[in-house]
Amino acid sequence: MSISRRKFLKYSAGGAAVLGLNIFENPLMRKAFASAVQETPIIWLAAGACSGCSVSLLNALSPRIQDVLLDQVLPGHHTELAFHPTVMAASGDLAMQAMYDTEEKPFILVVEGSITTADGGRHCEVGESHGHGIPAVEHLDRLSRKAKAVIAIGTCAAFGGVPAANMNPTGSKGVIEVMREKGISTPAINLPGCAAHPDWFIGTVAAVLLGGPESVKVDEHHRPEMFYKKLIHDNCPLRGHFDAGRFAQKFGDEGCLYKLGCKGPVARANCPEKRFNGGTSWCIDNGHPCNGCVEPEYPYDHVH
Repeated sequence: MSISRRKFLKYSAGGAAVLGLNIFENPLMRKAFASAVQETPIIWLAAGACSGCSVSLLNALSPRIQDVLLDQVLPGHHTELAFHPTVMAASGDLAMQAMYDTEEKPFILVVEGSITTADGGRHCEVGESHGHGIPAVEHLDRLSRKAKAVIAIGTCAAFGGVPAANMNPTGSKGVIEVMREKGISTPAINLPGCAAHPDWFIGTVAAVLLGGPESVKVDEHHRPEMFYKKLIHDNCPLRGHFDAGRFAQKFGDEGCLYKLGCKGPVARANCPEKRFNGGTSWCIDNGHPCNGCVEPEYPYDHVH
């Protein structure tokens, strides 16, 4: 039975992601991705966030983000990452025009940061029109209806995160929650993490572009199972201490960090395998409990 080139790429991308392989090491997959991302540029909307996920993405090493998306982010050139306020060369009206021009063609919308909804969304504005700021929630409403897919990167964009903690005076919410309230049915994927691992983003974008949003199998929180299926506790290097009942009583002690607030038993992500900062380290390696930052409850005093 023969299959089309598109289906072959779709199955290959999905299989590679599940196995944790780097699709960019395959010349065919890399070429296909380069072609797909030029046909479907990315608009990166920065809402209520600290830009930590942008910084994490810029630190990607294999592949480097400039090799994947930023090769041509220069004035007067075609850009794959068509709008990103943190890294784009343009500013002001020129930058906003780049967004408006891109949304008239097929594109993927990436949202970093929570969506503020109180007071008409005026607590977070991106650009201005007729002398007034444009709330991020208005951009989300317009762009998410046009996009081929929406990716909420980071816990703030996925679930509200830190801006939605405590009494939440700005009415901060996750992207999918706002889309649901507005009746927007565009396929949407959550990539929580504070900050999200760059491989989670690059792998998800590659799968969406090569196989379509439907090729990304997600859990009940709209997270890709290829990255968020495994319980951190089950892959923790300190699991032996937990099983033996050896618990640290204070920071610096030897033993499992559960009694110091570790959320590993309830958090699902492949942090123990991927590690951060080029695969060198992660929270547990630094002697700090897992914060469970990939879960909807983070930061755990969350009051909606």
